[in-house]
Amino acid sequence: MASDLSNIIKSEIVSTLESLLSVSGNVDETSLITVSDFSNEQCIKVESNFEFSGINSKWKFYVPTATGTKFEYLMLGGITDLKDTIDDEIADAVKEIVSTICGSISTSVNAQGFDDVSAMKFSLGDSTIIQCDEESETDNIYKFTLLLNDENIIVYISFDKDSLPFVELLSSDHPVSVSSDDSTDSVVQSSSAPSVLSSILGEDSVDNLRLLFDIKLRLSVRLGSKVCLLRDVISWDIGEIIELSQMTSEPLDILVNGVVVGDGEAVIVDGKFGVKIKHIGEHKLI
Repeated sequence: MASDLSNIIKSEIVSTLESLLSVSGNVDETSLITVSDFSNEQCIKVESNFEFSGINSKWKFYVPTATGTKFEYLMLGGITDLKDTIDDEIADAVKEIVSTICGSISTSVNAQGFDDVSAMKFSLGDSTIIQCDEESETDNIYKFTLLLNDENIIVYISFDKDSLPFVELLSSDHPVSVSSDDSTDSVVQSSSAPSVLSSILGEDSVDNLRLLFDIKLRLSVRLGSKVCLLRDVISWDIGEIIELSQMTSEPLDILVNGVVVGDGEAVIVDGKFGVKIKHIGEHKLI
Protein backbone atom coordinates (compact mmCIF):
# COMPACT_ATOMS: atom_id res chain seq x y z
CA MET A 1 0.00 0.00 0.00
CA ALA A 2 1.46 3.37 -1.05
CA SER A 3 2.26 5.96 1.60
CA ASP A 4 -0.48 8.57 1.77
CA LEU A 5 0.69 12.15 1.20
CA SER A 6 -2.76 13.75 1.46
CA ASN A 7 -2.37 15.32 4.90
CA ILE A 8 1.11 16.58 4.07
CA ILE A 9 -0.16 18.28 0.91
CA LYS A 10 -3.04 19.95 2.76
CA SER A 11 -0.84 21.00 5.66
CA GLU A 12 1.91 22.49 3.50
CA ILE A 13 -0.56 24.40 1.32
CA VAL A 14 -2.06 26.02 4.40
CA SER A 15 1.22 26.67 6.23
CA THR A 16 2.80 28.20 3.11
CA LEU A 17 -0.14 30.54 2.54
CA GLU A 18 -0.18 31.51 6.20
CA SER A 19 3.52 32.32 6.07
CA LEU A 20 3.57 34.19 2.74
CA LEU A 21 0.25 36.02 3.07
CA SER A 22 0.18 36.63 6.85
CA VAL A 23 -3.24 35.03 7.22
CA SER A 24 -4.83 32.27 9.27
CA GLY A 25 -6.15 29.41 7.23
CA ASN A 26 -7.23 25.83 6.85
CA VAL A 27 -8.50 23.45 4.18
CA ASP A 28 -12.28 23.59 4.44
CA GLU A 29 -13.00 20.89 1.86
CA THR A 30 -11.38 18.84 -0.90
CA SER A 31 -13.27 17.06 -3.64
CA LEU A 32 -12.55 15.16 -6.84
CA ILE A 33 -14.02 16.96 -9.86
CA THR A 34 -13.96 16.84 -13.66
CA VAL A 35 -12.95 19.46 -16.21
CA SER A 36 -16.63 20.33 -16.70
CA ASP A 37 -16.71 21.52 -13.08
CA PHE A 38 -14.06 24.17 -13.72
CA SER A 39 -15.26 27.73 -13.30
CA ASN A 40 -15.86 29.77 -16.47
CA GLU A 41 -13.04 32.26 -15.92
CA GLN A 42 -9.36 32.79 -16.46
CA CYS A 43 -6.88 30.98 -14.32
CA ILE A 44 -3.14 30.61 -13.95
CA LYS A 45 -1.83 27.13 -14.71
CA VAL A 46 1.50 26.27 -13.09
CA GLU A 47 3.11 22.91 -13.86
CA SER A 48 5.41 21.22 -11.37
CA ASN A 49 7.47 18.06 -11.81
CA PHE A 50 8.12 15.80 -8.81
CA GLU A 51 10.76 13.08 -8.78
CA PHE A 52 10.87 10.42 -6.07
CA SER A 53 11.83 6.73 -5.89
CA GLY A 54 12.28 6.46 -9.65
CA ILE A 55 8.93 8.13 -10.38
CA ASN A 56 8.65 11.30 -12.45
CA SER A 57 5.27 12.84 -11.73
CA LYS A 58 3.61 16.00 -13.02
CA TRP A 59 1.21 18.08 -10.92
CA LYS A 60 -0.74 21.00 -12.39
CA PHE A 61 -1.93 23.87 -10.22
CA TYR A 62 -4.88 25.94 -11.42
CA VAL A 63 -5.47 29.25 -9.64
CA PRO A 64 -8.65 31.10 -10.73
CA THR A 65 -8.81 34.87 -11.15
CA ALA A 66 -10.51 35.54 -7.80
CA THR A 67 -7.87 33.50 -5.94
CA GLY A 68 -4.88 34.88 -7.86
CA THR A 69 -5.91 38.51 -7.33
CA LYS A 70 -6.45 37.78 -3.64
CA PHE A 71 -3.01 36.20 -3.35
CA GLU A 72 -1.27 39.25 -4.85
CA TYR A 73 -3.38 41.62 -2.72
CA LEU A 74 -2.37 39.83 0.48
CA MET A 75 1.30 39.52 -0.55
CA LEU A 76 1.37 43.30 -0.93
CA GLY A 77 -0.07 43.73 2.55
CA GLY A 78 -3.52 44.78 1.38
CA ILE A 79 -2.35 48.29 0.50
CA THR A 80 -3.63 48.18 -3.09
CA ASP A 81 -6.99 47.57 -4.70
CA LEU A 82 -8.04 44.09 -5.72
CA LYS A 83 -7.68 43.64 -9.47
CA ASP A 84 -10.45 42.34 -11.69
CA THR A 85 -8.28 40.39 -14.11
CA ILE A 86 -5.04 38.45 -14.10
CA ASP A 87 -1.91 40.31 -15.17
CA ASP A 88 1.81 39.44 -15.19
CA GLU A 89 2.31 40.63 -11.59
CA ILE A 90 -0.43 38.31 -10.35
CA ALA A 91 0.95 35.43 -12.42
CA ASP A 92 4.42 35.97 -10.91
CA ALA A 93 2.98 36.05 -7.38
CA VAL A 94 1.06 32.82 -7.97
CA LYS A 95 4.12 31.11 -9.45
CA GLU A 96 6.17 32.07 -6.40
CA ILE A 97 3.50 30.72 -4.06
CA VAL A 98 3.21 27.42 -5.97
CA SER A 99 6.99 27.04 -6.00
CA THR A 100 7.12 27.53 -2.23
CA ILE A 101 4.28 25.06 -1.67
CA CYS A 102 6.02 22.42 -3.78
CA GLY A 103 9.32 22.97 -1.96
CA SER A 104 7.58 22.67 1.41
CA ILE A 105 5.83 19.45 0.35
CA SER A 106 9.14 17.93 -0.80
CA THR A 107 10.91 18.89 2.43
CA SER A 108 8.09 17.58 4.61
CA VAL A 109 7.79 14.30 2.71
CA ASN A 110 11.54 13.68 2.87
CA ALA A 111 11.49 14.29 6.62
CA GLN A 112 8.97 11.45 7.08
CA GLY A 113 11.36 8.74 5.90
CA PHE A 114 8.79 6.87 3.79
CA ASP A 115 10.17 3.71 2.21
CA ASP A 116 8.35 4.24 -1.09
CA VAL A 117 8.71 8.04 -1.33
CA SER A 118 12.37 8.87 -0.92
CA ALA A 119 14.58 11.77 -2.02
CA MET A 120 11.63 13.75 -3.36
CA LYS A 121 12.59 16.84 -5.33
CA PHE A 122 10.67 19.15 -7.60
CA SER A 123 11.22 21.52 -10.49
CA LEU A 124 8.84 24.20 -11.65
CA GLY A 125 7.57 23.95 -15.21
CA ASP A 126 5.60 26.30 -17.43
CA SER A 127 3.28 28.98 -16.08
CA THR A 128 0.50 30.19 -18.39
CA ILE A 129 -2.74 32.16 -18.22
CA ILE A 130 -5.58 30.10 -19.68
CA GLN A 131 -9.34 29.85 -19.73
CA CYS A 132 -10.15 27.27 -17.04
CA ASP A 133 -13.05 25.56 -18.78
CA GLU A 134 -11.05 25.15 -22.00
CA GLU A 135 -8.51 22.86 -20.33
CA SER A 136 -9.49 19.55 -21.91
CA GLU A 137 -6.46 17.27 -21.37
CA THR A 138 -6.56 17.13 -17.59
CA ASP A 139 -7.64 14.28 -15.32
CA ASN A 140 -7.71 13.57 -11.59
CA ILE A 141 -8.52 17.14 -10.59
CA TYR A 142 -8.97 17.97 -6.92
CA LYS A 143 -10.75 21.12 -5.84
CA PHE A 144 -9.32 22.64 -2.65
CA THR A 145 -11.66 25.01 -0.85
CA LEU A 146 -9.43 27.02 1.47
CA LEU A 147 -10.54 29.25 4.30
CA LEU A 148 -8.21 32.25 4.62
CA ASN A 149 -9.18 34.78 7.27
CA ASP A 150 -12.74 33.40 7.16
CA GLU A 151 -12.95 33.86 3.38
CA ASN A 152 -13.32 30.93 0.97
CA ILE A 153 -10.94 30.71 -1.99
CA ILE A 154 -10.48 27.95 -4.55
CA VAL A 155 -7.37 26.21 -5.87
CA TYR A 156 -7.35 23.20 -8.21
CA ILE A 157 -4.58 20.60 -8.44
CA SER A 158 -4.39 17.88 -11.09
CA PHE A 159 -2.29 14.78 -10.41
CA ASP A 160 -1.05 12.38 -13.07
CA LYS A 161 -1.68 8.64 -12.78
CA ASP A 162 1.71 7.95 -11.16
CA SER A 163 0.76 10.15 -8.19
CA LEU A 164 -2.73 8.75 -7.62
CA PRO A 165 -1.75 5.90 -5.24
CA PHE A 166 -0.18 8.51 -2.94
CA VAL A 167 -3.15 10.93 -2.86
CA GLU A 168 -6.13 8.59 -3.00
CA LEU A 169 -7.37 9.81 0.41
CA LEU A 170 -7.19 13.46 -0.58
CA SER A 171 -10.90 13.94 -1.13
CA SER A 172 -12.82 14.92 2.01
CA ASP A 173 -15.54 12.36 1.24
CA HIS A 174 -13.20 9.56 0.13
CA PRO A 175 -13.89 6.39 2.14
CA VAL A 176 -10.92 4.82 3.88
CA SER A 177 -10.75 1.27 2.61
CA VAL A 178 -8.41 -1.50 3.65
CA SER A 179 -7.95 -4.66 1.65
CA SER A 180 -7.61 -8.02 3.40
CA ASP A 181 -3.97 -8.28 2.31
CA ASP A 182 -2.78 -5.09 3.94
CA SER A 183 -5.27 -4.72 6.80
CA THR A 184 -2.78 -5.88 9.41
CA ASP A 185 -0.09 -3.48 8.27
CA SER A 186 -2.55 -0.59 8.17
CA VAL A 187 -3.77 -1.24 11.69
CA VAL A 188 -0.24 -1.37 12.99
CA GLN A 189 0.75 1.85 11.24
CA SER A 190 -2.30 3.82 12.33
CA SER A 191 -2.46 2.63 15.91
CA SER A 192 1.17 2.26 17.00
CA ALA A 193 1.52 5.77 18.39
CA PRO A 194 -1.85 5.80 20.21
CA SER A 195 -1.12 2.39 21.75
CA VAL A 196 2.08 3.72 23.31
CA LEU A 197 0.22 6.74 24.64
CA SER A 198 -2.59 4.54 25.89
CA SER A 199 -0.23 2.47 27.97
CA ILE A 200 1.03 5.64 29.63
CA LEU A 201 -2.05 7.83 29.88
CA GLY A 202 -5.05 5.55 29.48
CA GLU A 203 -7.63 5.53 26.69
CA ASP A 204 -9.70 8.45 28.03
CA SER A 205 -6.67 10.71 28.27
CA VAL A 206 -5.51 9.77 24.77
CA ASP A 207 -8.93 10.65 23.32
CA ASN A 208 -8.69 14.07 24.97
CA LEU A 209 -5.11 14.49 23.79
CA ARG A 210 -6.17 13.96 20.17
CA LEU A 211 -8.07 17.23 20.38
CA LEU A 212 -4.72 19.00 20.67
CA PHE A 213 -2.91 17.29 17.78
CA ASP A 214 -3.69 20.09 15.27
CA ILE A 215 -2.38 22.88 17.49
CA LYS A 216 0.45 24.65 15.65
CA LEU A 217 3.80 25.02 17.39
CA ARG A 218 6.69 27.20 16.26
CA LEU A 219 9.89 25.28 15.54
CA SER A 220 13.17 27.17 15.60
CA VAL A 221 16.84 26.27 15.52
CA ARG A 222 19.37 28.18 17.60
CA LEU A 223 22.73 28.77 15.97
CA GLY A 224 24.35 30.01 19.19
CA SER A 225 24.22 32.70 21.82
CA LYS A 226 26.43 35.23 23.55
CA VAL A 227 26.18 37.48 26.59
CA CYS A 228 26.94 41.08 25.59
CA LEU A 229 27.26 44.34 27.47
CA LEU A 230 24.93 47.18 26.56
CA ARG A 231 27.91 49.38 25.70
CA ASP A 232 28.96 46.80 23.09
CA VAL A 233 25.49 46.49 21.56
CA ILE A 234 25.02 50.23 21.02
CA SER A 235 28.41 50.43 19.33
CA TRP A 236 27.58 47.81 16.68
CA ASP A 237 27.34 48.93 13.07
CA ILE A 238 26.60 47.35 9.71
CA GLY A 239 29.25 44.76 8.88
CA GLU A 240 30.04 43.99 12.52
CA ILE A 241 30.83 40.32 13.15
CA ILE A 242 29.56 38.87 16.44
CA GLU A 243 31.40 35.78 17.65
CA LEU A 244 29.01 33.28 19.26
CA SER A 245 29.79 30.80 21.99
CA GLN A 246 28.78 27.83 19.82
CA MET A 247 31.58 25.92 18.06
CA THR A 248 31.03 24.98 14.41
CA SER A 249 31.35 21.28 15.31
CA GLU A 250 28.70 21.44 18.04
CA PRO A 251 25.05 20.48 17.40
CA LEU A 252 22.37 23.15 17.04
CA ASP A 253 19.58 23.49 19.60
CA ILE A 254 16.09 22.60 18.34
CA LEU A 255 13.35 24.55 20.09
CA VAL A 256 9.57 24.20 20.04
CA ASN A 257 7.77 27.31 21.29
CA GLY A 258 11.05 28.43 22.80
CA VAL A 259 11.70 25.18 24.71
CA VAL A 260 14.75 23.07 23.79
CA VAL A 261 13.54 19.58 22.78
CA GLY A 262 16.64 18.22 21.08
CA ASP A 263 19.59 19.05 18.87
CA GLY A 264 20.71 18.42 15.33
CA GLU A 265 22.94 19.48 12.47
CA ALA A 266 22.29 21.88 9.61
CA VAL A 267 21.53 20.37 6.19
CA ILE A 268 20.45 21.70 2.80
CA VAL A 269 17.15 20.37 1.40
CA ASP A 270 16.10 21.52 -2.08
CA GLY A 271 18.09 24.74 -1.70
CA LYS A 272 16.68 25.52 1.74
CA PHE A 273 18.20 25.21 5.19
CA GLY A 274 16.99 22.25 7.23
CA VAL A 275 18.01 20.47 10.40
CA LYS A 276 18.76 16.76 10.80
CA ILE A 277 17.70 15.61 14.25
CA LYS A 278 20.51 13.96 16.20
CA HIS A 279 18.81 13.97 19.60
CA ILE A 280 15.15 14.39 20.44
CA GLY A 281 13.76 13.82 23.91
CA GLU A 282 15.45 10.68 25.17
CA HIS A 283 16.32 9.36 21.70
CA LYS A 284 19.72 9.89 20.09
CA LEU A 285 21.03 9.13 16.61
CA ILE A 286 24.08 6.90 17.00
